[in-house]
Amino acid sequence: MAPVEPAIDPRVFRTALGQYPTGVAIVTTLDAAGRPVGMTINSFASVSLDPPLVLWSVQVHTGSADIFRTAARFAICVLAADQEDMALRFARAEENKFRDMAIHTGLGGIPLIPGALATFECSTWAIYPGGDHEIIVGHVERLNCRPGAPLGFHQGRFLALEAPQA
Repeated sequence: MAPVEPAIDPRVFRTALGQYPTGVAIVTTLDAAGRPVGMTINSFASVSLDPPLVLWSVQVHTGSADIFRTAARFAICVLAADQEDMALRFARAEENKFRDMAIHTGLGGIPLIPGALATFECSTWAIYPGGDHEIIVGHVERLNCRPGAPLGFHQGRFLALEAPQA
């Protein structure tokens, strides 16, 4: 009989995950009524170069999870070091996170975050179960990027990373 491993304490697990610094992005889409929806994420990664695929994950009990689950399109906007306020705004459970913003629009009218370092405009490729999250894979149909310093997240805090020297 195989030994039974002790359960992993979720707080310890989260602390250990926090040792891995990540970038910060905002994922956006439109709801069924055509209203812009967005949320801050740090669960973003590349999947494939050919075809160009990226992934991100959403907690299944998040208020906008159903919107993203049924969205045909979404955009991932990688934030610059000076966009911490934007990251905090989209991390909150507010009704209209886009108020007072000059919204740029992408393919299918998806809202894009102005000032982002990189924007990946995607069609939904696949959705996979991932415990208390769903993993959403997007096919990148258009992208835009500019040089600059990215916003990072490490041990529960934002940090401004330095832009690489040319």
